[in-house]
Amino acid sequence: MATSLPAAAQDEVSAIDSGDTAWMLTATVLVLLMTLPGLSLFYGGLVRAKNVLSILVQCFVMAALMSIIWITFGASFATGPDTNLFIGDASKVMLKHLTPDPNLANGTIPESVWLTFQMTFIIITPALMVGAFAERMKFSAMLIFTTLWTIFSYLPIWHMAWGGGLFHHWNVLDFAGGTVVHINAGIAGLVACIMVGKRRGFPGPLLTPHSVPFTVIGASLLWVGWFGFNAGSAVAADGAAGMAMLTTQSATAAAVLVWMALEWFVQGKPTAVGVATGAVAGLVAITPAAGSTTVAGALALGAISSLICYFTATKLKPALRYDDSLDVFGVHGVGGIVGAVLTGVFIRPDALAEGMTIATQTWAQTKSVIVTIVWSGVVSVLALAIAKFTVGLRVSEDHEQSGLDRTAHGEEAYNTEG
Repeated sequence: MATSLPAAAQDEVSAIDSGDTAWMLTATVLVLLMTLPGLSLFYGGLVRAKNVLSILVQCFVMAALMSIIWITFGASFATGPDTNLFIGDASKVMLKHLTPDPNLANGTIPESVWLTFQMTFIIITPALMVGAFAERMKFSAMLIFTTLWTIFSYLPIWHMAWGGGLFHHWNVLDFAGGTVVHINAGIAGLVACIMVGKRRGFPGPLLTPHSVPFTVIGASLLWVGWFGFNAGSAVAADGAAGMAMLTTQSATAAAVLVWMALEWFVQGKPTAVGVATGAVAGLVAITPAAGSTTVAGALALGAISSLICYFTATKLKPALRYDDSLDVFGVHGVGGIVGAVLTGVFIRPDALAEGMTIATQTWAQTKSVIVTIVWSGVVSVLALAIAKFTVGLRVSEDHEQSGLDRTAHGEEAYNTEG
């Protein structure tokens, strides 16, 4: 025993792989890049000039607020024991289990790196919702809503999918966040835009993007950062990461071309905003399937998601007259649903769990989608009701007319004098 213990300890130390760790450090930075500045620019360009700073501030503050939630208690309640179906526990509050001990690993990377990687996911998810109620929600209400929603929807869905909870028991596949991130945020965005109400002048010609170049640059940063999002979810620099990278690129390329073709056929011109939005639709759809589908499946997922998201954003939204300002539900919610369900259809045989078939996998995926929709929807209604009761949801008409940059933050993005 005396001679075997050092050897065993050495085996544990060597479990941390420097290559895997280096990749995951890089992937973590890439996912943070998706919010700062990717999503900020993507959304910021789509709003009017008088509201661009409000979008940038909301995304920026999400990076700070969600980091604190994750560090203090979020990681503990998201992870927790896999015997709990819906939520973890308080055993890792304040990350008190973390030490510099090299034996404290998650697979082949330090536990601290894995937790920071997951922190970037909790940052971008509520930031996605900002686009649904852009240009009209109070900053204070946004903070209350996103905080409550994160605690009572994001953390439980995270646990169900990735913490050994309900979805895990159903053998659901969600490689990088179809349910946890995109459906979760998309449904919350839909509920929020309905409860807050439409922008003044919606629908109308005045509600147009103030900077299409910002939007295309933001979409480009999202596309690049998404490789950290998806390939990083392999949690190793291995074949699974390489396959996730390839399927991500394949689906996104297909989605861009389908959206472009649809706009060209329906409207007569392919737009810059259109191809940027198509890229995001493809990225969203491949996210849950990136580690389990084939290249052919990725192409199909990207094309189908782009087609359905296009008609949701351009036909369904005007028909139902809900003001999802920047198509959070139309792209993230719908694209996430398409991707999550079709993960079961386009799965590789080797990715199926023992005893699962394409039919049973697709049904498991569908059940997880239904649970996520209902859970996020109910939590969103309650969180928004609390925000409305405490501070009110919507800015005044005068403030909306003047713009949130000036009225909420006391600044303007552009100097209009001289």
